[in-house]
Amino acid sequence: MTTATARIPTASGAKYLQQLCKHWGHKFDVDLSEQKGIVRFPAAVATMEADAHALLVTIEAQEKEAVERMKGVVASHLDRFAFREAPLPFEWSNGV
Repeated sequence: MTTATARIPTASGAKYLQQLCKHWGHKFDVDLSEQKGIVRFPAAVATMEADAHALLVTIEAQEKEAVERMKGVVASHLDRFAFREAPLPFEWSNGV
């Protein structure tokens, strides 16, 4: 399993994860609460957790290529919803 995690500084993390999960919920399996969302894409799972200062995004997949692709998908969608703050700073750290 390959993972990548980014902590994106924003006071609107909970709002953005709600918007993203509702957007993707039309196509994919989504679990959503106030501060956490999980989106199950065909080749990866994205988990988002918000606190008062940031949105933590973790992407997990079997293939490294799927993680790399989904990093771009998540970042571009988040920047669209966070247009007033975009581009948001994404500093991904890769796990194993």
